[in-house]
Amino acid sequence: MQTHAVNPAEEPPSILWGLDPLFTVFVRLYVRDVLQMAESTQIPGIYFYNLHPLYKVDILGTVVYKRERDDFICYGVDDGTAVINCLCWKSEERKIQEPPGMGQSAEAPGGFNLLKELKELRRAEQESHRLEIGDLVRVRGSVKTSRQQREIMASTYYKVNDPVMSEQISWMMERPQLYREFYDKRLQLQPDEVGDLVHRAKKLIKGFLEQKSVSKFRPHDVQDILQPLISAEPPSTVTDQEAAGPSAGPSAGPSAGPSAGPSAGQQLRQLLKEALQALQDDGFVYCRVKSQDEVYLVTSQDKDLQMAVQDVIREDSKREKYAEKGCHVLHILSAVRQRFSLNVSRAALELVLSSLECSSDIISPSDDHYIAV
Repeated sequence: MQTHAVNPAEEPPSILWGLDPLFTVFVRLYVRDVLQMAESTQIPGIYFYNLHPLYKVDILGTVVYKRERDDFICYGVDDGTAVINCLCWKSEERKIQEPPGMGQSAEAPGGFNLLKELKELRRAEQESHRLEIGDLVRVRGSVKTSRQQREIMASTYYKVNDPVMSEQISWMMERPQLYREFYDKRLQLQPDEVGDLVHRAKKLIKGFLEQKSVSKFRPHDVQDILQPLISAEPPSTVTDQEAAGPSAGPSAGPSAGPSAGPSAGQQLRQLLKEALQALQDDGFVYCRVKSQDEVYLVTSQDKDLQMAVQDVIREDSKREKYAEKGCHVLHILSAVRQRFSLNVSRAALELVLSSLECSSDIISPSDDHYIAV
């Protein structure tokens, strides 16, 4: 069984695992990824996908084999990416005992018979747990490795009636989105005061730009909104002069001691620089042209970038090479950089592609491929 190894030095301490929301939920992974997850070196039975600690999964697939034992049934479930063993324990069928003296008189005046309805409910439950090869099944349970074989110990399982494949289609559309928004994003569990400050600054700037529907701005336009995050006193005229350079004359000597560290103005500018870089890394903003007086463009508000991306996909989708499968995201990125701006990042491009897909201007026939509508 091939697994993705996790460097013990990178593995977050177990005391921090509860900070990851994926740790407490049934994660809807592909079976392929369940089989390849690395097991924790700290606590057996805990696994890591992209440094997310987890131990419970939720899968939907087709039964491809069945092995029955006295206490459990082992089903092989195939979701299209791989096959995994699912151990489903047999539960003793509880017999519904009629209370003494009820017998045929259990029927209510309105024609409702409680015992009959309970028996029907029990029969329906048993029917949902009776699986055969070819049935569609949903399994929830904890992941376990036994004899170097990855398995799922089912806590809940049932047959899914899906004659028009609506459940499977919904499942197939939902999982890529979960991967993009949660599973494939590494969660930094290590406490980091500087990183937290940059995160708060990024959140402030992002909220301001979204609230005001800003399409482009310069750094000094958003600098003042970060002032509350700086613990030092607000920068004064003297502080700004000191930040610009040493004063002329010997009289500046005695006052140089208190200003030996970075001034409030310097802290503010450094924080602004790091927050803007973080927003660029996320693709939320970008600079079309690098210059000393930088102008940042908000990706979601930049109609020119959206038109450039759409034109690339529309033109290249007509070429025989891309007509069937569509244009790969790296091809689109290269074309946009050549025709529009060298500074467009992949993160910014993916935001634009997501927006165009939501508005039905393009479609994605497979992962990372796009075709114009």
